[in-house]
Amino acid sequence: MKKKYNLFKNAFYAFSGLWFLLKERAFQLELLFIIPLLILLFFLHLTPLQKSIMAGSLILILIVEALNTAVESVVDLVTDEWHILAKRAKDIASAAVLLSLIQAAIIWGINLFSF
Repeated sequence: MKKKYNLFKNAFYAFSGLWFLLKERAFQLELLFIIPLLILLFFLHLTPLQKSIMAGSLILILIVEALNTAVESVVDLVTDEWHILAKRAKDIASAAVLLSLIQAAIIWGINLFSF
């Protein structure tokens, strides 16, 4: 029989995952830069659309970092030994984080320097 959906249990699982992410060094470093940039957005004279796109690009970095951490955790669960496929999975997930950082830099650059 299929389990019933429980909003409170699922919210607990989500907050548990967020708590784990807050302990991850990479996530902490990204927050160190992203939080001040989100605050800065309030003071910039840009359109609401520009601000929302810029904020979204920063939030996307955190989302991709969360998925990267999940991939790394699953790979670590599956094998303790070095394997080319484990390395490839971790490297590709890390590349996704890098790409999200690049797209955020491009979006911020376009919006800040194309007056």
